[in-house]
Amino acid sequence: MHQSERSGILLALAGFALLSIGDAVVKTMAGEYSPLGAAALRFVIGAIGVSLLLQLNEGTAGFRPKNPWLQAARGFCLAAASLCFFSAVFVMPLATVMAIAFVAPIIVALLSGPLLGEKVRSATWIASFAALGGVAMVLRPNLVELGWVALLPLGSALFFALMIIANRASAGQGSALSMQAFMQIAALPLLAVAALGGHFSGAESLELTVPDWTVLARCTLIALTASTAHWLVYLGTQRAGAATIAPMTYVQMLVATLMGWWWFGDVPDLPTLAGAAVIIGAGLLLWWTTPREPLSLPTD
Repeated sequence: MHQSERSGILLALAGFALLSIGDAVVKTMAGEYSPLGAAALRFVIGAIGVSLLLQLNEGTAGFRPKNPWLQAARGFCLAAASLCFFSAVFVMPLATVMAIAFVAPIIVALLSGPLLGEKVRSATWIASFAALGGVAMVLRPNLVELGWVALLPLGSALFFALMIIANRASAGQGSALSMQAFMQIAALPLLAVAALGGHFSGAESLELTVPDWTVLARCTLIALTASTAHWLVYLGTQRAGAATIAPMTYVQMLVATLMGWWWFGDVPDLPTLAGAAVIIGAGLLLWWTTPREPLSLPTD
C-alpha cells in the first residue's frame, strides 16, 4: 500500500472517530437543554465560524451561490437530519442511533435512481432489503419502549441521504468552504423555527432558556469537532480515494458503542448488535459491488 494511501486511511479513521465523540458530547446535554435549541445553537456557532473563514479566504463573492434554491434544499435537509439526530440521541442509546443512521448510504443508492437518473443495480436492492431487516431488528425493542420517537434516527438517515444527493447535484458550484457555508446558513431558519416551535409547544423538555456556559461550551466543541472531522475525512479522501475511505465510516459504530458504555453506561443488547451487523454488512456489500476507478496517486 502506498504511504499516501495509508496516511489517508488514518486521517479518515481519526475524522470518523471524532464525529462519534462529538455525538457523545451531544448526549451529555440530555435533560439539561432543549434538543431543538441545542441543534440550533450548534449551527449558529458553526455558521459564524465557517462564514468568517469564507470571508477571509474569498471575500463577499464567496457568499453568492449559483443556485440558491438548491443550496436552500441542502440546508433544509441538513437541519431536518440534525433535529432528528439530536432529538434521538437525547432519548436513545448512542450506539442504537448510530446503527440506524448507517442505513443512509443504502437510501442514497436507492434514491439516486429517481432523483439523479443513476442506474440502481440489483446489488443495491439486495443490500436495501438486508438493511431494512437490520433496522427492524434494532428498532423492535425501542419501538416497544419509546413508541414512534424511536423512528427519529431513521428520519435523520433519510434527510442525511437527501442531503448527500443534493450535494452531488451541486458539485462544482463553489469551493468546498463556500458549499459548507451555504448549507449551514440555509439550515438556520428551519432550526430557529423548530426551536421556537418546541418552546411554545408547552413541552417542558423543549423549553428554551438562556444557556449556561457549559451548554455554550459543549455546542462550540460539537461544532469544532464536526468541522475538524469533516476536514480530516476530506484530506483522507484526497490521499486514498473515496472508495478506499468509504468502509472506514463504520469505526463510528465502534467508537459510539465505547463512548456510550464509558460515559452513559449503555450496553447494546443482542438485537441491536445483530441489527447493526446486518446494516453494516449491507453497506459493505454495496461498497464491494460498486465499480471503482483506479486511484490516481499524487506525484511528489
